[in-house]
Amino acid sequence: MSRFFRQAGDSDSDSESSDDESMSSGAEDVPQRSQAPAKQATGSMSRFLKTAGSDSSDSDSDEDSDSDSDAPPTRRTGLPTVDDTDDEEESDDDAPGARIKSASERRLDEMKATGKVIENGLKINDWVAISNEFDKLARMVQRQHNVSEPVPPFYIQTLVSLEGSLNAAVIKEKEAKKKMNATNAKALTAVKQKVKKALKEYEAEVKRFQEDHEAFEREYNAIVAPESTPRQRPTAPNGEVSTADDFTTVGKGGKAMQFTSEGIFKNLQTVQEARGKKNTDRAEQIRILEKLLEVAATSYQRIRVLLALISSRFDYNSSVSSHMPIELWLHAQQEVDQLVSIIASDPNYSIQEITDDYDEMVERSPATEGGIVYIRGSIISFIDRLDDEFTRSLQNIDPHGTEYVDRLKDEKGLYRTICRAQAFYEATKQAEPLGRVIMRRLEHIYSKPNTVVAALEASVDASEIKPSMILSVQKTTTVLIHTLCVHLYQSGNSLLRTRAMLCHIYHHALRNDFYTARDMLLMSHLQESIHSADVGTQILYNRTVVQLGLCAFRSGLIKEAQATLQEIFTTQRVKELLAQGVHQQRFQALTPEQEKAEKQRQLPFHMHINTELLEAAFLVSSMLVEIPLLASIESEEIKRKTISKPFRRLLDFADRQVFTGPPESTRDHIMQASKALQDGEWEQCRDFIQSIKIWSLMPEAADVKEMLAKRIQEQGLRTYLFTYAPHYSTLSISLLSRTFSLPINTVTSIVSKMIWNEELSASLDQSGDVVVFHRIELSRTQQLAQTVAEKLAAMVDQSEKSLDAKMGGTSGWTDRADIKGDKRGEQAQERRGRGERTRGARGGARGGRSGRFSQGLGNQMPGQRSQVAV
Repeated sequence: MSRFFRQAGDSDSDSESSDDESMSSGAEDVPQRSQAPAKQATGSMSRFLKTAGSDSSDSDSDEDSDSDSDAPPTRRTGLPTVDDTDDEEESDDDAPGARIKSASERRLDEMKATGKVIENGLKINDWVAISNEFDKLARMVQRQHNVSEPVPPFYIQTLVSLEGSLNAAVIKEKEAKKKMNATNAKALTAVKQKVKKALKEYEAEVKRFQEDHEAFEREYNAIVAPESTPRQRPTAPNGEVSTADDFTTVGKGGKAMQFTSEGIFKNLQTVQEARGKKNTDRAEQIRILEKLLEVAATSYQRIRVLLALISSRFDYNSSVSSHMPIELWLHAQQEVDQLVSIIASDPNYSIQEITDDYDEMVERSPATEGGIVYIRGSIISFIDRLDDEFTRSLQNIDPHGTEYVDRLKDEKGLYRTICRAQAFYEATKQAEPLGRVIMRRLEHIYSKPNTVVAALEASVDASEIKPSMILSVQKTTTVLIHTLCVHLYQSGNSLLRTRAMLCHIYHHALRNDFYTARDMLLMSHLQESIHSADVGTQILYNRTVVQLGLCAFRSGLIKEAQATLQEIFTTQRVKELLAQGVHQQRFQALTPEQEKAEKQRQLPFHMHINTELLEAAFLVSSMLVEIPLLASIESEEIKRKTISKPFRRLLDFADRQVFTGPPESTRDHIMQASKALQDGEWEQCRDFIQSIKIWSLMPEAADVKEMLAKRIQEQGLRTYLFTYAPHYSTLSISLLSRTFSLPINTVTSIVSKMIWNEELSASLDQSGDVVVFHRIELSRTQQLAQTVAEKLAAMVDQSEKSLDAKMGGTSGWTDRADIKGDKRGEQAQERRGRGERTRGARGGARGGRSGRFSQGLGNQMPGQRSQVAV
């Protein structure tokens, strides 16, 4: 029942009827009774329409007051009460006699009055009043249970509508610049919890109501009907029973709209003319189009109605910030499927974006057109909008709840719709929309594992309309993606080619095919032109680069992983570059438009790359690359400039800590492992790295840990040789093999590579199975010249920075980090001391951090160089 129609039991209606009775009787000085018998409720009668029965009262006011004591305490239910005046005959002609309401009807009226107050509270956003009235409504329903009555449909309808209003209010509150007061916000949260609890309690009733609310109401009326005598409807002059509760849809000018197949084009034109105008009821337009679809008789009519209906569903939600209601989205997806089925089953009809002009008010068929009937429309625009609304809904749903998982299940139907559209465009040979729909399909599968892709493709196999490129034909996911990408490479759209290349590289990296992915990225030269691409393509590029770095890490290519990931981590905006969060800058505030644009381009949660796992891979790679490098460099100035800034910043911070407790976070584990590797304790370093829990999220975690243990052994050997080369004249290979638990062949290979790359000044003695170190003694003049050269290089760098500042050049944050890093390095150097060093083959014994190795494997001092370690 609409909220604009009142029942006679309402307070306003009671007062109006009592006033009318007092005026008609002429006894204005007699006070009215506090509780007069209520008139019979007329569900469809407007409160502004009066029947003749309202002019004649049930009984005169004086007679009521006189016979008040003589009236029986109760009356039979449904007993009509008419007045004793001569108007009885007139009243019987115009309206039926009033009757006393039953208890269940009075309870229902009370509920509806409470629902009206809730509705008024929604209009003014008064959640305190809504909370109080909802509690009152819940108590009324509890009274229904106490008398063994079913839950009324009005209560279920209130729950469903209130849930939608709550969701809209929460979204609006998030986007609003001015937040609501604390009391109202607290009441909003309370109502949300109460509605959620009530929906869970009446889950079965809500489901039955949503499936068929008319059947639900009929069941309720069938149970409650015996309590009251039904009112007999007045009969029309022709003997038919009039239906006052039936409504007729009226169009412009108040004329009734007749839905027939002959007038379907006229009704379509009426709906399309009202589209986009102010105060247009979009829900009513959708209902009209649904009725037109039911009466459509030909394929041409159904296609025209479906094109208008799908567009109207997308117009229902005009807000850019909020997502399309899921129920509307599902209807639109089913109607797009129906549209594709019609044009696929009847090739005489085709939908194209550009067609010749034709009369939209005339029926068209292949016979009248002399061939294929071309209809103006765009299926690919429907596909794009469906996909965008699906992504937007995932962005607005809490990813940690069950609703997100339920929504994600709809991706299978969406993927099937995309493949059906691809089959249509393949049959009609429309190249431009075919490339767009293949790109949409590729974006759904390029980053997913094989099992998920197989599940999506299974839904396509079950469909009667299939494209030529499917998994059952291509056999493997890699071949399927390769086929899709090759088709896009041949298209004339450069944006599609770029995105297809990035998706192809991402897929190879996800499958641990590093060299193929790397070669494709280098040959494409995307890194040279990606800065001029749109934001979405730049995000895809960043994701591809990051996935390539993880692929190198999983494959054991530590240097490649460190070099690839460093490009992203030096910016200190990893989440923003991957579209997994908004970067909050300290001295720059985003405008509401910029913030809204940032939120709209965020990726759904299930597509995120774990940033903690990414950071762990980068820091471990930096540790394995830079700890041996630190040990091989003598000059402090060179040390400060050659290492990775993010890793060096964390390492310097760890060195400044007075007390170091047990590691807690991933960074703590890696920093303590780095210190252990510097001290030559490779086993402790391995234990620290393997105890990081984040490795469990990486595929093949056991193989990755085993690979890391092997790399730590090798880099520990390199660090040891760099550090102790000045202290030995020869070193036994077998001792190195036992110390680092490496095969002799591996030790020999590592030493040989270091000698070949001129990292180690030594030679291998095969007969004695030892490494012979060569010494180059620097004279005092050479040492002073080296010191002067280092200072001159530092002065040149400082002069260039000063010149840039003077000429107005803006120095980036990396330059500021260099200056800060230099200051921290100088302070650390002052703390360690600047004593004279005794230089040997590589500058003599080292102070500072390398002094810790005196407790490790090499205890030989400079005076004991002639000794051989065996």
